[in-house]
Amino acid sequence: MIALFLKKKQEKNRFFVFTVMNDIITTMFNKKFMEELFKPQELYSKKALRTVYDRLAHASIMRLNQASMDKLYDLMTMAFKYQVLLCPRPKDVLLVTFNHLDAIKDFIRDAPSILNQVDETFRLLIETYGSLSAGEFQLIRQTLLIFFQDMHIRVSIFLKEKVQNSNGRFVLPISGPVPCGTEIPGLIRMFNHNGDEVKRTEFTTDGNYVIPQREGSFDLYGDRVLKLGTNMYSVTRPVETHMAGSSKSLASRAKENTAPNPLAKEEMNFLARLIGGLEIKKPGGSETGFRLNLFTTDEEEEHAALTRPEELSYKVINIEATQEPGRQEELARILGELDVAEQRPARTAKGEDLLALMDGL
Repeated sequence: MIALFLKKKQEKNRFFVFTVMNDIITTMFNKKFMEELFKPQELYSKKALRTVYDRLAHASIMRLNQASMDKLYDLMTMAFKYQVLLCPRPKDVLLVTFNHLDAIKDFIRDAPSILNQVDETFRLLIETYGSLSAGEFQLIRQTLLIFFQDMHIRVSIFLKEKVQNSNGRFVLPISGPVPCGTEIPGLIRMFNHNGDEVKRTEFTTDGNYVIPQREGSFDLYGDRVLKLGTNMYSVTRPVETHMAGSSKSLASRAKENTAPNPLAKEEMNFLARLIGGLEIKKPGGSETGFRLNLFTTDEEEEHAALTRPEELSYKVINIEATQEPGRQEELARILGELDVAEQRPARTAKGEDLLALMDGL
């Protein structure tokens, strides 16, 4: 009897996780939404990005409170900043994006209609960015890094792997594969005014550099080679970030990198326990949902909300407009006082068109 109960509970949890993933991915890769994203435009503001992220996260039956949403947003932004910062060359930003989409396709491999939406986004990316020059990709990468340059939030897995310092700044690797199409540092060539090489000078470096085996695939399907953008909770680390002067040999480092990360494993187990132990509530209709809390205790959640820097706080107002006559009358009264039709300014803020589109999804 207990085994049957546990089996049913696991099936229920899998169903809700599957539903949440499908709902979020379906909304994220909606055709109109993607068309709006791919329009030539200025970069969205941080506030607009956060609002889009909130609405995507709540596009399913899952609900997060303010503190948990802040934590999830911080993890997302710092992980993305880390991946863009460590790209070997600017064009590899596209490979990072492809790794993200490859992982998403694994989540919805049993849902052909949603899979087709992701493939269409793949084709849009290849069509839009596949022919850009190295200089144009450098401008894209530089713009992204400028957007995130003031964000130095500490993440436990980055601190554990020593790719982030205690002040929240990332540690750049000085070893590993060089960018594809470049040579290993250690040689200076000098040329005359005719372009002929006249002198060579060699110098020693502190890093252990190697030539990459091949370039990653920029096609719809293929080996991306680059590991940035893949699962950061996997048992192997994609980037060598040990500083020079370490007494460990390369063999011992390789052995160390293949060992499971206990902190990452514990975080994933904790998330699994949260989802598995959540109570499913019926808010009033046939729709069911659950609330996800990313903190161990309520006290920890309250402390996180109080200590969060003001510049990183984004207050979200939820308005529930049900079919109850009293609520409809109250909402109509508020809208009448606001005089929306006459006083609302024209949409000029970055990202508002996209947010308006999301309201209709």
